[in-house]
Amino acid sequence: MDAPAFPTRWNVNAPELIAETFSSRIWKVFRADGSPAIVKALKPFDDVKDELRGEHFLAWRRGEGAVRLLGCDGHCMLLEYAGETLLSQVLAEQGDSAATAIAAEVMARLFSPSDHPAPPDLQPLRARFSSLFNKAKTDRDDGEKSLYVEAAATAERLLADPVDVLPLHGDLHHDNIMHGPRGWLAIDPKGVLGDPGFDAANMFYNPLDRDDLCRDPRRIAHMAEIFATTLGQTPAAILDHAIAYGCLSASWHHEDRNAIEESRELSIATAIRTVRLSL
Repeated sequence: MDAPAFPTRWNVNAPELIAETFSSRIWKVFRADGSPAIVKALKPFDDVKDELRGEHFLAWRRGEGAVRLLGCDGHCMLLEYAGETLLSQVLAEQGDSAATAIAAEVMARLFSPSDHPAPPDLQPLRARFSSLFNKAKTDRDDGEKSLYVEAAATAERLLADPVDVLPLHGDLHHDNIMHGPRGWLAIDPKGVLGDPGFDAANMFYNPLDRDDLCRDPRRIAHMAEIFATTLGQTPAAILDHAIAYGCLSASWHHEDRNAIEESRELSIATAIRTVRLSL
């Protein structure tokens, strides 16, 4: 595939396509000093605003806990090279506890104070949860006492009384945390605004190929303890965020008519709920 014409001012060369997703093409390039960098070229798709909010989040974070935004041009971003080691590799080689500890360290850095004003276009968590609220309303109207209904009530409670309201990554998981020259960094944020507990939630549902791990009550309880300590919250609150997030993700899959992934998310949310009820 031919590389797009990158801005001359970036002075990058030798582009190599290293990944392609539904939303973007990812190119590894080299800068004038020989150092590697990444170009993320967005495709035209429905949720491009998500990606642009993520770009603004990275610009605001200025490299603290996340990759640096080195340049932007329309729907193209020039990004710091984050390395080649994914957190999921640490989990596979050193175990889940080691991976969870690293994720907690990255979270702590992501939520460290900034002297700069937050981007104005970050998506409020209430708007992020709209699909869950819509699905819960449908279920209620149909007389169903589903997990969606319960999770929507939990989300409403969390939104009404946030521990803090901060810029969030919005999609933190084992394949969005990488190790490179500057250590462990988060990549590919969505740019959300709300309670930091939301950013711990997706970790419970990952890695995607480890349902045995994601449903393990000991792992669920351990993650809740670690992230609660990191974020200054209770394990119960972290688990509430995890349940709400999982049902939100399931509602997205429901909209996409992806019954297999919807069922997976709900089964993990149910396992998390069981641990939550034991506290």
